Amino acid sequence: MADIQKIVEEMSQLTVLEAAELATALEEAWGVSAAAAVAVAAPAGGGDAGGAAEEKDEFDVVLTGDGGKKIQVIKEVRAITGLGLADAKALVEGAPKPVKEGVNKAEAEEIKSKIEAAGGTVELK
Repeated sequence: MADIQKIVEEMSQLTVLEAAELATALEEAWGVSAAAAVAVAAPAGGGDAGGAAEEKDEFDVVLTGDGGKKIQVIKEVRAITGLGLADAKALVEGAPKPVKEGVNKAEAEEIKSKIEAAGGTVELK
């Protein structure tokens, strides 16, 4: 069994770039995604068959394009998500991709308006 404390200490010494590379390597090695874990965990609330009649209260904000203003959209995605430059750039260039998942309607509309103001296109799901 690995010494958990030792692993925590070693990981604490990583730079942000190294930590991002580690996360990517682990996702590839284990065949998982941090975004998928959030998406799987979100519907875990008590679901009932009559849910279709209720108004949706959680939305995924999906970036569908940069509208030719990639730099402005990257800046806005960074401000919204707190991602680093490389991660935000990868998200924008890989559109369509979710920017935020499982947010309430007001926050989803606010994010949508910010990205659209920067020149991007967004879809709420």
